[in-house]
Amino acid sequence: MESLNPDQVREAVRQNYAEVAKLATTAGCGCTSTSCCTDGSTRSVEMVSLQLGYAPTEIAYVPEGSNLGLGCGNPQAIAALQPGETVVDLGSGAGFDCFLAARQVGESGCVVGVDMTPEMIARARDNATQGGYANVEFRQGAIEHLPIADGFADVIISNCVINLSPDKAQVFREAFRTLKVGGRLAISDVVASALLPDDIWSDMALLSGCIAGAALISDIEAMLRDAGFVDIRITSKDESRQFIRNWSPRNNVTDYVVSATIEAVKRG
Repeated sequence: MESLNPDQVREAVRQNYAEVAKLATTAGCGCTSTSCCTDGSTRSVEMVSLQLGYAPTEIAYVPEGSNLGLGCGNPQAIAALQPGETVVDLGSGAGFDCFLAARQVGESGCVVGVDMTPEMIARARDNATQGGYANVEFRQGAIEHLPIADGFADVIISNCVINLSPDKAQVFREAFRTLKVGGRLAISDVVASALLPDDIWSDMALLSGCIAGAALISDIEAMLRDAGFVDIRITSKDESRQFIRNWSPRNNVTDYVVSATIEAVKRG
């Protein structure tokens, strides 16, 4: 993304997800009527969420309007959340993963969602009120500069958001700062399995659609190590190519990107 201005990238992403927040439903990462991942089909958010690895009971549990069918996996599946833990969700959207995390950490736990899009924050807060979630709050802010105190979180989760950042190394440094010693990352994101060709990585629509901003796995590992993380595990999900293909049918994107789980630990 060297040729794209970081501020332009952030504004394009913000505008895209503001539009998503205004829609009643969507059908994939960043999908709107004009985004790169719209494939012309009518796919329910429930179907998309099942493809991403969520259970029917999870989909049914959350407040109506919190599940927008966004994401590229299920970070809950690797987070191993425990009662009483404090969780931060990077790029929390309408609150779907936050509400699922709240169920797992219980009343003694706490979940904070961070999102830079005011429309998403407003929608998430409405959903929290609708569902009566006293242990969930939403804060507007950039994931490169989290409005979170040092050593606050036991677990940081995120679902298909870090790829959107023009400064991923700073995101991981912020994640390290805000985690407690012994805290852990549990992330689902799109990663690059090969160098992206120019016509993909320079396409702003493909960036907002969770494709063009994907970093190479080796680069992500290096950024995590530089931030201070250990026990780094990045696991590609080959089956994800089935739904990623729908995000941009006009490009052979599955030759270059795949969904993966990213796990790491902050040691003392």
